[in-house]
Amino acid sequence: MEKTTKASPPSLRWSILRRALLPHRRLPQDDEQSRADADHISRKNSRRGFNLIPFEAVTQRGDPDSPSTAEAGRAVVRYTLPVDGSPGLLLTQRLENQADLHDFEICNTYNVDNTGLVCSWPSEEVLAYFCLSHADMFRCKKVIELGSGYGLAGLVIAAATEASEVVISDGNPQVVDYIKCNIDANLKMFGGTKVMPMMLHWNQTGVSEISNSYDIIVASDCTFFKEFHSDLARMIKSLLKQPGPSESILLSPKRGDSLDKFLYLIAKEGLRFSVTENYDSEIWKRHQGFVNGDDSWPGYQKDHCYPLLVRIMHESQEPYS
Repeated sequence: MEKTTKASPPSLRWSILRRALLPHRRLPQDDEQSRADADHISRKNSRRGFNLIPFEAVTQRGDPDSPSTAEAGRAVVRYTLPVDGSPGLLLTQRLENQADLHDFEICNTYNVDNTGLVCSWPSEEVLAYFCLSHADMFRCKKVIELGSGYGLAGLVIAAATEASEVVISDGNPQVVDYIKCNIDANLKMFGGTKVMPMMLHWNQTGVSEISNSYDIIVASDCTFFKEFHSDLARMIKSLLKQPGPSESILLSPKRGDSLDKFLYLIAKEGLRFSVTENYDSEIWKRHQGFVNGDDSWPGYQKDHCYPLLVRIMHESQEPYS
């Protein structure tokens, strides 16, 4: 019997790259193989994720004379929220595989990454679901989302929690354009909540007007790049209202030692934190399903895919119960 071995993720990545860089040798089966390889090395699953909030694709904005969003390289997704009379939360985002060189010029110019344009990431969906499940903590609070990408969590907070103010921020100006679009598309959902987009780079100076301003900071999977850790830790400390109570809620996978290194810097900033693995029964159940055989997320790995709940507050506040 012939023995077969499963290729490692690094070798699969090199295989995809080799086929991409040698187009004169490409065959139809190469594209099929690349997609199959990607399923086993990609740790995101834009087709499903944790599937915590029901959603559906919308082809047009409701204007029969408007061009299809797909033709413009964009898609509109409607999320169904458990809010009486809600028509659904609309998010416009890029179609996959639409990156171009201009995106990377923007990244170099602003010293930001391009991940916010790639897709709505699984940890953002988990953060949005967590906020829905704990809506009371946001009532009458000033909230800011950092590194928000398309802004699902911030929009959910604005639409479903009666927060007094929600700022949805990112450091990439292209992403902020999408945030503005998504806020405008959902204005009727926000009631009395003030909702604003903001371009905010974590190493930005001259932010005294928003320092010491927010009751709650939220963010998802923002500790991926270690080179941004110090700036993110300082920004969180700067934005949290003091004296409290105020707190930052992060949903972040461990990603090797990345989260631990970030939390070391959080402690150096004089902030207190807690880390919780099992913080919601439904999220935990779906995580356990992926770990124990649900093959709808082929590249699922706990260390890189399952977001831990990190809560951060000023040292002077009482510790979490």
